Amino acid sequence: MTEKTLSHIRVLDLSRILAGPWCTQNLADMGAEVIKIERPGVGDDSRSWGPPWVKDADGGDSRDSTYFAAANRGKKSLTVDVSRPEGQALVRELAAKCDVVIENYKVGDLARYGLDYAALSAINPALVYCSITGYGQDGPKAEQPGYDIVFQAMGGLMSITGEADHRPGGGPQKVGIAIADVITGMYATIAILGALNHRSVTGRGQYIDMALLDSIVALGGNQVTGYFATGRVPHRYGNGHASLVPYQVFDTSDGQMVVAVGNDTQWKRYCEAIDRRDLGDDPQWARVQDRILGRERLLPQLEETMRTGSNAQWTAKLEAKGVPCGSINDYRQVFEEPQVVHRGLRVDMPRADGGTVATIASPLRLKGTPVAYEQAPPLLGEHSEDVLARVLGKSAQEIEELRAKRVV
Repeated sequence: MTEKTLSHIRVLDLSRILAGPWCTQNLADMGAEVIKIERPGVGDDSRSWGPPWVKDADGGDSRDSTYFAAANRGKKSLTVDVSRPEGQALVRELAAKCDVVIENYKVGDLARYGLDYAALSAINPALVYCSITGYGQDGPKAEQPGYDIVFQAMGGLMSITGEADHRPGGGPQKVGIAIADVITGMYATIAILGALNHRSVTGRGQYIDMALLDSIVALGGNQVTGYFATGRVPHRYGNGHASLVPYQVFDTSDGQMVVAVGNDTQWKRYCEAIDRRDLGDDPQWARVQDRILGRERLLPQLEETMRTGSNAQWTAKLEAKGVPCGSINDYRQVFEEPQVVHRGLRVDMPRADGGTVATIASPLRLKGTPVAYEQAPPLLGEHSEDVLARVLGKSAQEIEELRAKRVV
């Protein structure tokens, strides 16, 4: 059996929707046993966020959305009613046998159930406990709810995303994915791994307070530090770049493509590739800062030239010169890209109901302890008996009694 990075770690996942599940899927991909607690009969809210739906063995729609499938690979699903004392007792039993707990309840909710960090760390002092909320555990908005688009707006991302205000269609835009959730899940993964590493030295667990607002603000690091230094508020450049020219979308004779010139050497090569050595040799465009300051005069000349060739022609010429470029693919085209195919970025996994779900491979490429894909996004309660018996030592009779009481 292939050695796994986190095969010695057990995670109790009390989270739902996206940020928390994104984090725990990372941990599962690296070999952690992730036990996902879900509401009996309902499950994670995102199971019902369809269409589209995962297909069952007959090719029909299952009860699980593809949204749920995108963030829950590799986990074991155990249904528990945490609003009931018997359910809370089960969660405490599990926490005593886990290394990590992750949750995204509203601030203070789990304290009412005796499932907050104070309660669970008293049972298991080595526990790493991660809470994910919109605004964090303290501050004037700590108790307010929020979703991804709210944090894209409040955290500044929408102020720098979208077409420039003076151009047609100008104005703020959200990113096409739930980036606040995803980046918070990624930061939470880092924090948990850091806490586990600290625990390996000290034996002590700790509490982690993750906020979507904090994470999305941090994501704007290079823009924000520029603002701190100059006092100038960053604004939208559309598909352009504040610090590089040309670095944008160009119209071609048969579509559109991206060219990203990252330094002065690449600028010279770009000009050679498009047969505009006159621009490459012109000292007024030789430096990055010159091209930034003169973008309004320079770009129309480049746009006129780029419209004379096709995507394929320009791609061949630019790649031959080592100039970064690419077609603007939709997701069908993405998974037809030879590089994407070669890297195996689509992973098809069999489900317990006989269906198959296609998921995206983890980008974490650890050569010594590679990620593994051994469990499809689980059916609701698929592993309840296994977890209760194997982890908690419950007898068949005890499990049946819990089912009869609708605790699980």
